[in-house]
Amino acid sequence: MGKTVALLVAAGTGSRAGGDTPKQYREIAGRPLLAHAVDHLRHPRIDAVQVVIGAGQDEAYRAAVGDRALPSPILGGATRRMSVRNGLEALAGAERVLIHDAARPFLPAAVIDRLLSALDTHDGAVPALPVTDTLARADGEPVPRDGLVRVQTPQAFQLDAIRRAHAAWTGGEASDDAQIARAAGLRVATVEGDPALEKLTFDADFRRAEAALLGPRVGFGFDVHAFAAGRELWLGGVRIAHDKGLAGHSDADVVLHALTDAILGALGAGDIGDHFPPSDPQWRGAASSLFLEHARDLVAQAGGRIAHADVTIICEAPRIGPYRDSMRARIAALLRLPPARISIKATTTERLGFAGRGEGIAAQAVATLRLPEDQ
Repeated sequence: MGKTVALLVAAGTGSRAGGDTPKQYREIAGRPLLAHAVDHLRHPRIDAVQVVIGAGQDEAYRAAVGDRALPSPILGGATRRMSVRNGLEALAGAERVLIHDAARPFLPAAVIDRLLSALDTHDGAVPALPVTDTLARADGEPVPRDGLVRVQTPQAFQLDAIRRAHAAWTGGEASDDAQIARAAGLRVATVEGDPALEKLTFDADFRRAEAALLGPRVGFGFDVHAFAAGRELWLGGVRIAHDKGLAGHSDADVVLHALTDAILGALGAGDIGDHFPPSDPQWRGAASSLFLEHARDLVAQAGGRIAHADVTIICEAPRIGPYRDSMRARIAALLRLPPARISIKATTTERLGFAGRGEGIAAQAVATLRLPEDQ
């Protein structure tokens, strides 16, 4: 089996993605798109990665690839087809080539395997996905989708065959390299593609890709209050029978305070003191459910949703078990979630520290959110 080279085309300007930076150099999760694309071409059956860049992009290219061991980039042309042809002509010592676009950076290894296996019996191979949406012309006239697929890259070819096909092409700018190959009479197989190969074109595509890499938002909250005589004890929005309550400016519901901070933290919206300063007399004795509802509404205003909440209550007394279900139901109602999305746990400190001495109660909470760009 001969040498296989991945030809990574990254010579465009990417203007539809917005901004002044070509999209292949725009960062996703702290790394340029081009770096993600190069790293996803690291595969046991790929011997080398050759990048094609645009004029004047040398400095941006060097910053993007860093210390990755790559050959010097090839200068592309005015169109994608010309950039591919320049790249193909510059390759030496290879028998097979994977022509790939940097705008599809998250290439699964399984797609590479399917493409290269198809080259054992074909001149070329392309990944594709079935069309599932209804198709229509601009005037609303539906178009039958039977037999239609969405073609992706990389597209794999026997190198000499695709070189000859590009040299013989006279049809102007082609839709992809498979079109050029088929026009030259090459046998091109279709293999299963992958949704991870969706092309990044617009700003929203970049936000979704980053969210997929980074995952949902998670916030952590912690609060503690000392016991005080003559006050009611509220935990998780539920009044608890106990000989003492908790000291605080509001009703001192340590559970709802911790959970409010967790939600605000996941949202990147500060903490409970920023929104409800203890120096403000209007919050004296206020029900902490107001604070939690405020945090919930901030998430909704951002177009997001709360996915899950988990709280641990730390105390020697009172016993939390008899009230756990009531707390879950109350918090679920406040957050407008099913109770199954709320977890309430309790633990002790084995009589160590302030909680172990029965001086107060602490709570820690974790909240998981999803915002529109995380979908």
